[in-house]
Amino acid sequence: MSYVPPDPPVVPYLMVRNGPRALEWYVRAFGGREVNRFDAEDGRLAHAMVELGNGGSIYLADEFPELVETVGMLAPDSLHGTAVTVALAVDDVDAWLTRAGAEGAVTIREPVDEFYGRHAKLRDPFGHVWSLTGPKRDA
Repeated sequence: MSYVPPDPPVVPYLMVRNGPRALEWYVRAFGGREVNRFDAEDGRLAHAMVELGNGGSIYLADEFPELVETVGMLAPDSLHGTAVTVALAVDDVDAWLTRAGAEGAVTIREPVDEFYGRHAKLRDPFGHVWSLTGPKRDA
């Protein structure tokens, strides 16, 4: 019997401030659903998995600055930016961007048709940057 991972082979793990609020935001803004959730005793989000509306998944947790040596990361707010863009393939870039914008995301690149398809970028309220790609508008 060969090893089968319990989740997709690669899952972005987002560190945020105010994890419970972020979890609700990703569910609403990206048409997702909460798969699991574990809260720390102090109210911080220790871990959650969100299945996004495009079939992809993310992990999510509050930052634990006191554990940065073993956790290895902080939220974008603590870093004054992010070092990663999460690429999200969607069926309608404009619709996804509009829904995320209605939830407070900031568009940092308006939708445009490129040679590979339609593309836009947004920054979510927790500092993470998302690259939305999908079919060209006139395809």
